[in-house]
Amino acid sequence: MSIPIAAPDLGARELSRAIDVVESGRLADGPAVREFETAFSDYCDATHGVAAANGTAALTTALRSLGIGAGDVVVTTPLSFVATANAARLVGATPVFADVDPARYTLDPDAVRATIEDYDGEVDCIVAVHLYGLPAPMDELGSIAEEYDVPLLEDAAQAHGAEIAGQPVGSLGDAACFSFYPTKNATTGEGGMIVTDDDAIAARARRYVNHGRSDADVHESVGHNLRMTSLAAAIGGAQLRKLPRYTAARRRAAERYTEALEATPSVLAPIEPAGTRHVYHQYTVRTPDREALRSYLERNGVDSGIYYPTPIHRQPAYDRPATLPVAEQAAEEVLSIPVHPGLSAAEVDSIAELLATFDPEAA
Repeated sequence: MSIPIAAPDLGARELSRAIDVVESGRLADGPAVREFETAFSDYCDATHGVAAANGTAALTTALRSLGIGAGDVVVTTPLSFVATANAARLVGATPVFADVDPARYTLDPDAVRATIEDYDGEVDCIVAVHLYGLPAPMDELGSIAEEYDVPLLEDAAQAHGAEIAGQPVGSLGDAACFSFYPTKNATTGEGGMIVTDDDAIAARARRYVNHGRSDADVHESVGHNLRMTSLAAAIGGAQLRKLPRYTAARRRAAERYTEALEATPSVLAPIEPAGTRHVYHQYTVRTPDREALRSYLERNGVDSGIYYPTPIHRQPAYDRPATLPVAEQAAEEVLSIPVHPGLSAAEVDSIAELLATFDPEAA
């Protein structure tokens, strides 16, 4: 049996909380959702939390709540899951792509500025993705957003608990979105969350996920049914209590791998810039010998994943003519290996030894 790339951890606490919801009869939106919203926004050091059905719903809701819609232009990264760009399209906006930093894989502030200048400053939002669990350079991106007077939205779907200078992601932009898909650092099965300090953004988001409802029988605006269920929120509450332990386990495994890779110059370890806290949703290495490394790991019982083999601007749904060489080269060389908290110490050591002894010529 191989070591999987991800392994959701659900146990007695999640089951107990789910049973409590079933016995209460409040299966849809209810007290469990409010409790989870408060707990998660507190975790992010944010004032408001608005739960949603999934991460994409959180992104589309956040964009709507920031006033982004038809005819607007959203600058974002091509190296992300396609939902980042889809959310812009789903609200009627046009996503345009800026290249990424070659070491962080997140938006390159210089590329963002150049992209905005290509549009004569006529852009309406920047969406920064904290990819693989590493925060994007929010100080620089925040300065650009302020200069051009546009909102800065964090796509933190992979970064629960990541930090810059001790400040958690989710509190670094005008609003932030999280996903609780089963493979994420914490899960609700399916689910998402918008967090923000802005009262007006939170109020619009809360209405939008609930048919535009501002009161029991008052629908102030047009909205969707994008609510999180109480069952999902109950699981999320249990997961949130475990999240610090999960993060510590991911970081321990990452440290072991990084030490092992010192002996393998052909494979680059991920970086953790000074002042940042990486939470390793993925431990993503980089090598021009990716297929050799992937085959070598597979032969030795270790799964791996490529996130993402095709940059968004090259996807058929987008097929943009832009050339973004850093993202395109990264997409050909990155490989993610197991780093989830379900790994045993022996499994971590086994993977580390494989990394330390990988020889592309022999593989």
